[in-house]
Amino acid sequence: MPERYGDYQSVICGRGAIESVQPNVTTDPRLLEEQARKALGVRSFNYVAGGAGEKATMDSNRLAFRQWKIIPRMLRQVDNQDLSVELFGQKYPNPVLMAPVGVQSLFHEDKETGLAESCAEVGVPYTLSTASTSSIEEVAETNGDGKRWFQLYWPQDDDVTLSLLKRAKDNGFSVLVVTLDTWSLAWRPADLDNAYVPFIKGVGNQIGFSDPVFRAKFEKESGSKLEEDIVGASRAWISDVFPGRPHTWEHIAFLRKNWDGPIVLKGIQHVEDAELALQAGCDGIVVSNHGGTYIITTC
Repeated sequence: MPERYGDYQSVICGRGAIESVQPNVTTDPRLLEEQARKALGVRSFNYVAGGAGEKATMDSNRLAFRQWKIIPRMLRQVDNQDLSVELFGQKYPNPVLMAPVGVQSLFHEDKETGLAESCAEVGVPYTLSTASTSSIEEVAETNGDGKRWFQLYWPQDDDVTLSLLKRAKDNGFSVLVVTLDTWSLAWRPADLDNAYVPFIKGVGNQIGFSDPVFRAKFEKESGSKLEEDIVGASRAWISDVFPGRPHTWEHIAFLRKNWDGPIVLKGIQHVEDAELALQAGCDGIVVSNHGGTYIITTC
């Protein structure tokens, strides 16, 4: 990988000229979805590409981003560009962050561990989703010296929450990203028409299934070992992290008390909520509607 991202095109052309090697993945964003459709099974593709309802929010998101334009200035000194940024007391080489993406085994055998390793190689902070097919510990190992954040689907059970926070902190995750824009599994026609959700069969539940507190509670309440009742354990985990009833502002104090690093709230879409986040002691927000994949919004 070149030192500057923009030089990657020279690497591609060089490999083509010398080794007759073409990229495995298209460089045209418009063709990525079709390439993925051909490579993935129907259920996997629908889960990755699908959205809530008729995908109106997904369409609105794309339109909103297309409204922004970059106006270049000419004849400027650009020999010493510095894209580094400082955030929460840490310096990052560029203003790029890998957003949390769950259930990655659906579309690549390397899962979250492979992406975490790649992020470390190019200096991009990696955000691990609670809905992962790799454990906190596995991702930390492959991410090595890379910078990493932990995205929390906030469980209703405080004991489980504390266990997840401790594991994340013990494994070098420096920033806690609390997702607010998905509190329930969504009405996603592409999945529903195939009667499919990966979590029911344990796919995307590895963070919970590897958690000692969740395991102990499930086995005590069910009388079964987790591995002997994957569907039952999956239902228990889903009901805890996607309960259909969100936490409230008063509960932020619990996280603030038990996490000594920066806390970022993901899913803020209203100015007053941004102000409340600041009042609650949070360090940042992510303006997000979950890409329109799990909720339908007007913004």
